[in-house]
Amino acid sequence: QVRLVESGGGSVKTGGSLTLSCVASGDTTRNTCMAWFRQAAGKDREGVASAYRGGGSTFYADSAKGRFTISHDKAKNSVYLEMNSLQPDDTAMYYCAADIGATCMDPNLALSPPEYQHWGQGTQVTVSS
Repeated sequence: QVRLVESGGGSVKTGGSLTLSCVASGDTTRNTCMAWFRQAAGKDREGVASAYRGGGSTFYADSAKGRFTISHDKAKNSVYLEMNSLQPDDTAMYYCAADIGATCMDPNLALSPPEYQHWGQGTQVTVSS
């Protein structure tokens, strides 16, 4: 069983920054692809960024490239999402997810919600103009 707990959401003005954190517990010693997703009100859940727990491959949605950075700390079993230049369109519930046994090598799968078996409860990000 894997448990994911997100934190770091909040309300910021346009152009502001936030860093989201996700702490994983349980069976995460195997190959694990970690990712951040978001879901705005009335919209489908979409992938934001993914990273292989062992290091190496990372993928970003076009909307996140150049503004968001995903990173992980194996010692703390944590994954982070640094978000800069936030815009009102970034307003959403942000979720951390884990795909146990995956290596995040396929960009078509790394940001696909059905690939992920474990999800956190989400943390709200609100960006106002």
